[in-house]
Order: sequence, then C-alpha cells, then structure tokens
Amino acid sequence: MSRKKMRTIAAAGAAVLACTTTGVAAAAPTEAPTAAMPTASAPATATPSATPTASATPTASTPATAAASATTTATAPGTADSGKHVLLVSVDGLHQADLAWYVANNPKSTMAALIGSGLQYTSAHTTNPSDSFPGMVAQFTGATAGQSGVYYDDTFNHSLFPAGTTKCTGTAPGAEVAMTEAEDKNQKALDAGQGLSGLPGNILAMTGKPQTLLNPAAEPVDPKTCKPIAPNQYLMVNSVFDIIHAAGKVTAWSDKHPAYSILDGKSGNAIDDLFAPEINSDAPIAGDDWTQDNKLTQQYDSYKVQAVINEIDGYDHSHTKQVGEPAIFGMNFQSVSTGQKLPASDGVTGGYQADGVTPGPLLKGALDYVDTQLGKMVSELKARGEDKNTTFILSAKHGQSPTKPSDLTRIDDGPIISALNAAWKAKNPNASQNLVAFTTDDAMLLWLNDRSQAAADFAKQWLLANKGTGNDINGNAKPYTASGLTAVHAGTDAAAYFGVSPSDPRHPDLVGVAQVGTVFTGGKSKIAEHGGANPADRDVPLVVTGPGTAKAVIGDNVNTTQIAPSILKLLDMDPQKLDAAKSNGVTVLPKLG
Repeated sequence: MSRKKMRTIAAAGAAVLACTTTGVAAAAPTEAPTAAMPTASAPATATPSATPTASATPTASTPATAAASATTTATAPGTADSGKHVLLVSVDGLHQADLAWYVANNPKSTMAALIGSGLQYTSAHTTNPSDSFPGMVAQFTGATAGQSGVYYDDTFNHSLFPAGTTKCTGTAPGAEVAMTEAEDKNQKALDAGQGLSGLPGNILAMTGKPQTLLNPAAEPVDPKTCKPIAPNQYLMVNSVFDIIHAAGKVTAWSDKHPAYSILDGKSGNAIDDLFAPEINSDAPIAGDDWTQDNKLTQQYDSYKVQAVINEIDGYDHSHTKQVGEPAIFGMNFQSVSTGQKLPASDGVTGGYQADGVTPGPLLKGALDYVDTQLGKMVSELKARGEDKNTTFILSAKHGQSPTKPSDLTRIDDGPIISALNAAWKAKNPNASQNLVAFTTDDAMLLWLNDRSQAAADFAKQWLLANKGTGNDINGNAKPYTASGLTAVHAGTDAAAYFGVSPSDPRHPDLVGVAQVGTVFTGGKSKIAEHGGANPADRDVPLVVTGPGTAKAVIGDNVNTTQIAPSILKLLDMDPQKLDAAKSNGVTVLPKLG
C-alpha cells in the first residue's frame, strides 16, 4: 500500500499554461475582452513556519543544474519553438473555496491576478473516485475512471495474474495493480533506484524516462502474454501526450511517482521528459517520507518548480539539453495537500479553522508557498517574452475532506473488513476464500472474490448494519454507524455507478460512499484525505486566463475531464482525436470552443 495514504479518504489541484508565438491561444467570444498574462504586484510570501530552508530550493550550485539559476531571471535561451505551448500545474488538494478565500484575503497575489483576468469556472468537479491517479488521468485523457480503467493508484483486476507470476497456466486470475512507490526499483530512494549521488540536491539529474526505474516483478501479469504489464500499457484510452507527441512536438511532465508513466502512451515514449522523483521515499528527517513534514513537502515541490523553469527556458528538466519549450508540460504541487492532512507540522497546526473555510496557519503557509512558486513561473515566462502568448488554466486533481474539524471521524477500516470476512465465512462455512479480495487504502472500494450479486448484497447489508467507534479531531472516542458510509453500491449497481459492464474485470464490486467527515485510517496522523465522493473531495478550481480568453465567471457545472480537449484546442489540434471525445463525447470548456 502507498505510504502516502496510510489507509485514509479525501482531494488535489492543477494549472495549465498555453503559449504561442502568435499571441492567439484560442478563439474568444467577440464581445468579450481578451486578457494578457496577469501580473501580481507582489507575490505572496510564505510564513516562516512553512518556508523551506535555503538548501531546500535547487540552485546554480546544484550538480544537476550547474548551468541553471533557481531565480526567475531568464538564463541563456534554449531552442526556440515556433508553436504553441501548454503548461499544467496541479495544486493537489486545492478547493474552489480555498481559491476564493485566498484571493479575497490576498488581492495582490499571483492567484488573484490569474482569476481577475480570465474565465473562472466556479462549479468544476474532478473525477469520482477523487484519487490522484484517476484525477490526473482524467485531465490528460478526458476519460472518467470507468472509461480509462483507472479507478485508483492501487486497485485490483479480476482477469490478470499476480505480480511475479511466471507460469500462466493453471493459475487463478486476480491481481493487485499497484501503481505506487511499490513499483519502484528502490522505493526508499528519491530517484526510485537510479543510484544518483548527492541526493537530494542532485535530484534534477534524475532520468526523464522513469519507466526504466520500475520493477517488472512488481507489476501484474498479462495472462495472454505471461509478461508484466507496465502502467502505460494498463491505460485503456489515449492521452493528449499521444496526440501532441505524434504531431512531432516536445512533451514533458513532472509528478510524484515514476508510475505516472501511465500517461506515456502505448508506445511508452509519448512523454519526452518525465521528471518523477518518488515522494514516498525516505526524506532527510529519519523515519519520514516527504509528505510527513510540510517543510519537506515544499522542498520536494521546489525541485519540480525548478524543472518547470528549466523547461520554460527551453531545456530539459535537468537544464543539460536544449530541446525547446515543450508543447505540453508542467507539474503537481503536494504542499497544500499535506497542509490539509497533517494535524500539525513543526509545531504549526494543520487543516482548517472551526468554520471549515479559513485555513489554519500551516495550510495558509502552504498556500502562500504555492502562490509564490506560481509567481516564479509567470515571471520566467515574462522574462522570456512568453507572457504575451500564454494561457493559464488552474484546476485540481482532487480536493480534500473534511474541511470542518468537528466533522472528522477517523475509522480503522481494517477491523471492519476482517469482521465482514468473518461474517461471510460464518454464513458460508464451505467458502475457500475471504469475501473481500482487495480494498483501497483511502476509500471504501471493495473487490470481491465471489462476484455474484448475492455476495455483493451480503456485503452491502452487513456494512450498512455495522456500528463501531472511531475517534475525533482530538483523538477522543466517536461512535459511527453504517461503517461510516452514507450509501453503498454493490454488484450490478456498482458497475452502473461507473458506467461499465458488470463483467468488467477492473471495476470495484462494491462502492461505499463515505459520510461527510469519515477518514478511513488506522491511526491519528491524518485529519483529512481524498478519494471519496463528497463535495469537498470533488469541488475544485478551474481558471483559464490569457490572450484570447474572455473575462467572466461561469457557474455552469463543468468537469476536469474537459481540460484534455481544451488543451488540444489551445494547441490548434483536433480534440476529437481523444478516445474519450470520440466515444464518450467529452467537450471543450465553455467559451473556449
């Protein structure tokens, strides 16, 4: 299981820039004014408690970036690219409400400048389940979980063989599909096992082909070929990277696990430069990974910020090779997410204040940090003259819940699953297997060994009748009912919930929709998580600003799946080349089409 999650539920954020040398990013309504790249009069300054130390941010002395500067001053130009560009930045955990609060309280911030100069979609929703993996896949493919076949980063497939299988006859199918640090050659290393010296400072020397750092022995096995299935081979649809790369343009991305090579296309090379340091690796503080201390998370994020700045300058992420500014590139931030999840970090309280809207001091510092980093990217674009040709799209992989501290009910789902299996065996003494084959670590998604409707109904009824005691924000006992769930979709109903056939081997056999405040975790180290279907899990910001875009606030419901066709539209490519657009009708965002 991913150490990132530690058996818990809740949400993430994203931003996209589209650059052109012509100054036209997308057709805008003729009656609406166009906007240039906004300028914040003064980027927000992170609070001392949440600011990385001086050594946290890559500098010109870092071995991998000896030719680069971590400042926002333009360096020697890379290869000029005459085409348009899109930069996507994901701020994991960011809600629309967070953006609104931050802008209202920081009117001169970078985020305020962004939303004040373009389209703001105030009713945008990420995927369900709201996990990082389907959330990111949705933004780049336009597909829902049922359409992409990606329900979580760690799931189960009834038709595949377990990792390590070498004999594919006479073997019972059914396998965990763990696209987490568990696939790394060395999950304790920031470089995932590449063997770099001088870490973490030299991490920008990490390969741009992190799929080479995945361990085939940790991947599920295809029963037809009896060979391991890499993440990029598991995705059921194409992505914007496939289409853009096929057009001969440079592509890049930065994310938190090498397994994000799932976006690399069936060919395995749709992303020219994928920078994916392992966030769940051992961090400089003994016993911690990079998510257990918010300062460490900011340090980790700063490496990816430098990678993006290097790419803006026309180099690869390490600033060692001139490749031209990519047509599609960007990164995700984790700092806001850990600021929401951690009860405290370095003596600073995490999460939100009692109203569930106002960020606490740790989260406020994380928001300040992200705003400052976004300002650096905008400044670098301006220094290179790309600000006049850039469209910025801000959104999120997922949100996070709960936001109100009094709503929190932490529930250890391990004993619940054990009791469910025991109840099943008591009713079916001849059963040779547990009822539950696999469950996610953040949400109540169950894959069952017995896929009959009767078995699914049994599990549903048992879960809804189950009562117990969890703990609240202060660690005090707090009773719960219905296993912490408000609804359960089982068997054919679960398949319909995701829009797939009941015989589909990938979909969960049971989906439990958590009550507001439920966080499935065996400890007290989390006060929020993502993965569920509550509004705080799914309500994310979505802002589009730049040349050719209107200035308007749009309250219509939109989905983050619409980002993918919108990226292609901004690059003057055909959105209908996306599988999700051809077969499922996902469309470009309103006023961009």
